[in-house]
Amino acid sequence: MDGVLSQEEINALLNNPGGAEASSSSSSGGSASGTEVLTPEEIDAIGEIANISMGTAATTLFSLVNRKVEISTPVVSTATWDDVVQKYERPCVFIRIAYTVGLDGSNILVLKENDVKIITDLMMGGDGTNTSGELGELHLSAISEAMNQMMGSSATSLSSMLSKTIDISPPIADLIDLQESVDEGSIDEFLEGEFVKISFRMEIGDLVDSEIMQLYPVSFAKDMCKAIAKNMEMDADEAQIGVADTAKKAPEPAPAPANQQPAQPQTDMGMMNPQMMNPQMMNPQMMNPQMVNPMMYQQPVNVQPAQFSPFTGEFAAQFAKENIDLIMDVPLEVTVELGRTTKSISEILDFAPGTIIELNRIAGEPIDILVNGKYVAKGEVVVIEENFGVRITEIVK
Repeated sequence: MDGVLSQEEINALLNNPGGAEASSSSSSGGSASGTEVLTPEEIDAIGEIANISMGTAATTLFSLVNRKVEISTPVVSTATWDDVVQKYERPCVFIRIAYTVGLDGSNILVLKENDVKIITDLMMGGDGTNTSGELGELHLSAISEAMNQMMGSSATSLSSMLSKTIDISPPIADLIDLQESVDEGSIDEFLEGEFVKISFRMEIGDLVDSEIMQLYPVSFAKDMCKAIAKNMEMDADEAQIGVADTAKKAPEPAPAPANQQPAQPQTDMGMMNPQMMNPQMMNPQMMNPQMVNPMMYQQPVNVQPAQFSPFTGEFAAQFAKENIDLIMDVPLEVTVELGRTTKSISEILDFAPGTIIELNRIAGEPIDILVNGKYVAKGEVVVIEENFGVRITEIVK
């Protein structure tokens, strides 16, 4: 009867009280973990999606840093937070991008601290070597803007693959020290379990050659694979329908009349079929073009080198304007330098309140104005109410 245990079941429970519960929990746990494993087809699909998306993002990054950007073929695998910690031993930057339209989920890009400094310096017009100092809000703001442009173009590529509109939220960048105890759930909830890791080798000129990572929730990756497969099935069905419609519209050949006789060649020279005549007896103007040697009637051809407009002028100015517009809201540090001098350690140790330090600048001489350490202008000191100011007198070219 339902709900009543037999004597054998009662004896089994008495001999092993936790057996039934352990067996039940083990079965349910195995079933849950089985749903998180990616199939080879899903791994290939994710790799192809990442390859196309990050290829578009690399083109966008090139326009920001004005350096050649190369991204290798992606390597797709599943990982845990411990795997990421072991791979990146030093502080790195986590950039979280959430999808707001078209897809439900988020992904995280992981870049090394020094790579972020180089990209930021290139975006601000430097040569990529100004990487001294700590990573601050200026660097995080600039790399967030770069990732916003890159992942925006990646979302556009993804939209064409899925045939629907996809949009992202503004990226959020944080400096994470993986050597310390970090709560991965505070970065994103999906990092607490197993997730999809996509590794790339990124090269920017001869300045950057390192690995970056893109992290996905497993459920989000599976949803993308299903959407791609569904879109491919719809395209295949539309192609078959198009082939069927073309076959229906094709006209059938008209049957030849039964009493029609083949045309007989005329014996008169004026009515003779040109294909049956001796080419040497005919005027070349009367001959079948298929029987004429083309080398006998070649006409001279005027060959000139192609003329291309130079890559300067209005087009170059427009490209430069669009390039600078991408980072117009990135904050820069302006420094006014009154003068400099050089002192020995013993002289510096003698400093005390009231000590006067003579600078290498004459009174009334213009002072230097620097932006992020770069010398850009000259000016003169003025007083605005109770604050000092500087009036720009010359822009350095």
